[in-house]
This record gives sequence, structure tokens and C-alpha cells, in this order.
Amino acid sequence: MKPRLPFAPASSLAPTASNKARPTLADQAYDRIKGLIFDFRLMPGDRFSETELTEHVQVSRTPLRQALQRLQREGFLRVFPKLGWQVAPLDFDKFDELYDLRILLECHAVGRLCESLDRASLDSLTARWEVPASQRLDTPAAVRDLDEAFHHSLVEGSCNREMVRVHGEITDRIRIIRRLDFTKSSRIEATYAEHAAILRAIVRRRAQEAQRLLRAHIEQSKLEVRHITLDMLYRARQVSA
Repeated sequence: MKPRLPFAPASSLAPTASNKARPTLADQAYDRIKGLIFDFRLMPGDRFSETELTEHVQVSRTPLRQALQRLQREGFLRVFPKLGWQVAPLDFDKFDELYDLRILLECHAVGRLCESLDRASLDSLTARWEVPASQRLDTPAAVRDLDEAFHHSLVEGSCNREMVRVHGEITDRIRIIRRLDFTKSSRIEATYAEHAAILRAIVRRRAQEAQRLLRAHIEQSKLEVRHITLDMLYRARQVSA
């Protein structure tokens, strides 16, 4: 059975923040298709042809194929010669491995931050996360971006460019499920409280405490997004049945 392809008109295509002001057609197609995958409008395991996608994304075959190949390299799609494309099934074992690697990188970075003499970045993070409830963001997408920036800043504080690069790749690969962590207000509240506690431990140079809090924070997030993802997949399948 062919998947439903509920695309909006091509005029709704929007570049991501990481793209240039005038993205290429391939960039636009990439953003569009990735958004469909992330929103489970193209479900894990769904198969589709380039022709089906070309009609809806409204770009020519060349930029479409460039976008598809990019998503394939990133692990979101699979290609079967003469049979078309498939949305890669969600592999929770792989996500667990990526989360484990993320914990190692961030805990090491926190240890370095506790030893650092430069406290300017910590002051900035503290000002952003230790705020009254009335000043907190409550939009899931905004909190997601702020959360990613927080964890990126921790690793950036290690002053290890390779760690920053690898951490960025991990972040992108787990974003399909991690972004769901902020669909509940309780998780937004917990994120603010947990980030603030981690920062207080770093500021006081309590490396072991900061690492323990950080590890617990990421592990809890991993459990939450797994439950939410499975629930969303179940609901999406019920609708398409």
C-alpha cells in the first residue's frame, strides 16, 4: 500500500535557520521531506517513488534526488534500486547507543567546564535558565531550540572542536524523537529546573554532582521521548488504517 502524502503547496516551503537566506531548491526539498518524516506524515517503513514526491514537493527531479540522497546519508531514508525509497524504521537500539555517546561527551565537557577559569558562558546560561516561571518559554519548538543550545554550549565549553562536531551530528540524528520531549508542559518545567541545577553544580565546581545530574537529566529525556514516540506512531497508524 502506498503511503498518503499530505503535502502542502510548495509555497509553504521554509528554510531552516541553518540554511542561507536564499536556499537552493534541493535545500527546500530537504527541509520539506524531513519535516514530513519528523511529523510522522511519512511513517517509518513507508515506501514512495520519486515521481510521487516530485508532484507534491513541486521541484524537478534533480534537486529532489539531491535532497533524498542527503536524507539517505543521514540515515532517514533507504533506497531500493528500481523499487523506490523507504522511510527508515525507527531503531531504538541505535538511539540508545547515540544517547549513551551523548552522555559521555557532555559529562566530559562538564568536567572541563568545572575546571575552566572562563565563567562568562556560565553566566549567560544561568541568566537564561534560572528565571521565574512567568519568564519561561512555553512553546515546544522554542524550548526545543533553547534546550539544544544549552547542551551545545556545554560541549562547546570543552574547547574541543572534534567533540563539538560529533555532538552536533548526534543531536541531528536523535532530533526526530528528542524534539518530542517538550510536547508536555511538565517536561518543559522539568527541563528548566534540571538545567538550573546542573548549572549551579558547575558554577560551584562540583564536577561529580554536575555529571550525575546531567546523566539523570538525559536518561529521563530518553525514556520520555521513547514513550511519546511510540504513542504518536500508534495514533498515526490508527488514523491511516
